[in-house]
Amino acid sequence: MIDLDANATTRPTPGVVDAVRRGLETAWHNPSSLHRAGQGARAALELARQDLARLIGATPRELTLTSSGTESIDLAIRAALALTQRPAIVVSELEHPAVRDLAASLDRAGVQVRRLPATPDGRVDLSHLERLIDDDVALVSVQWINNETGVIQPIEEVARLCRERGVLVHTDAVQRVGKLPVDLSSAEAPPIDLLSFSAHKFHGPKGVGALYARRGLSLPPVLHGAQESGRRAGTENVPGVMGAGAAAREAIAFLEEQAPRDRLGALRDRLETALLAQIPGSRVNGSAAPGARVWNTTNVIFPGVEGEALLLALSERGLCASAGSACSSGSVEPSPVLLAMGLSETDASASIRLSLSRLTTDEQIDRAIGVLVECAGRIRAARG
Repeated sequence: MIDLDANATTRPTPGVVDAVRRGLETAWHNPSSLHRAGQGARAALELARQDLARLIGATPRELTLTSSGTESIDLAIRAALALTQRPAIVVSELEHPAVRDLAASLDRAGVQVRRLPATPDGRVDLSHLERLIDDDVALVSVQWINNETGVIQPIEEVARLCRERGVLVHTDAVQRVGKLPVDLSSAEAPPIDLLSFSAHKFHGPKGVGALYARRGLSLPPVLHGAQESGRRAGTENVPGVMGAGAAAREAIAFLEEQAPRDRLGALRDRLETALLAQIPGSRVNGSAAPGARVWNTTNVIFPGVEGEALLLALSERGLCASAGSACSSGSVEPSPVLLAMGLSETDASASIRLSLSRLTTDEQIDRAIGVLVECAGRIRAARG
């Protein structure tokens, strides 16, 4: 099996698996209990929270643990609306379904949803943002790295504009955290108010996400109860959080040096270059400028090849890929992200996403190139 669907999820490392196992075996008590065993579980939970906070340059008190990145996003946006009592939000047209579908639901419930358009290279159109922000806006939410194209969004400019206007800014950093450095404690960091991330995108377990809320921002709860400083009720998933803490420690070690990212980025570039050279008419969705995309992601159009048919053919050959967001993988509709970038429905339907992880090898990329070229050529030939 060749896994080139890392933006959907990543394989837990042995260290993560061991941490979850230890949690199940030794820290299974309720961390809210006052007895010694419960407090042992609480200590394990808080140590893991420290590791997750360190991964993004935050303090442990600024993190609320959730069940997923999606829940973190939901908590951030609903809490911001409740906190500010303002009737509008701004979201980009490039967002993950966790933001896009929530915005549609809020729109139906009476919230004013203002949509920030995209440019053809896959970035938000900053020239429109200033016109969308006024005193009615509670929050602007822009994804830091797009999950389908890997394009890095100008979150620094977005955040600074929001700060100047007195508007909260949230970023879905699910595809950033663990792949590129994030240090919210730095003087050079963008002034982000709320940030969402998820452990399973950087080799942690599923079922653990987190919401960063900057110090001084007192969010009202969406789920009422005592846990997580009253922000998010429910007994914490201690074994999962311990696994997430282990994943955070490993990600910190990975991010300390540039060389590992350069090696993996070179693998992505080799894959991309080979496909463009060997499959006539193929091209990359999103900016090709150096540093414009995260090191692990490419999204490629294969003209004359239906993306769904290609994914099925690749799966039969043991290669995992995606047509876009894993949350929408059951849909045969063209990607809303690619349509927002100006692609036709035909081109959007002929596009697939290939995403690497820290575990991807040279040999897997070489095999993947052969499989992709063969399958795309066979499908194109069969359709005349």
